[in-house]
Amino acid sequence: MDNRTIDKQNLNCGLMLYCSNVQRMATMAFMFENLEVYKKAIALTDDLSALTESFPKGNYYLSDQLNRALLSIATNIAEGNGKYHKADRVNFFRIARGSAFECVPILELCKRKKLLKEEDAVAYKNRLDEICKMLSGLMNY
Repeated sequence: MDNRTIDKQNLNCGLMLYCSNVQRMATMAFMFENLEVYKKAIALTDDLSALTESFPKGNYYLSDQLNRALLSIATNIAEGNGKYHKADRVNFFRIARGSAFECVPILELCKRKKLLKEEDAVAYKNRLDEICKMLSGLMNY
């Protein structure tokens, strides 16, 4: 066996190992993606952003602020989960919880402007309440 054959075998073995690692990393989820509270925050954001797309012209301020607050819940959960120190994590979970609270008066205004049905507003507020309770649990963990 000459050196070219050995080098080619080493290269092939290295490439297979590299490809295997890349594939494993591509399928490996970030830890926060497994959190139920994160999944619920993303689902709520998705549902309400679809709803705000149907808001009539002149209500952009409501849809924009609601979408920003909703997105802030999930992004702060993700960012907090990336912190090494508990105090840092808790701070981001507090911010996420504050963003959830921020959604409540916006939903109330949407309901008063007849952009949202009463029963839908209650259902969305219940989902926000559940997210807040889960975030409180994370803060105390």
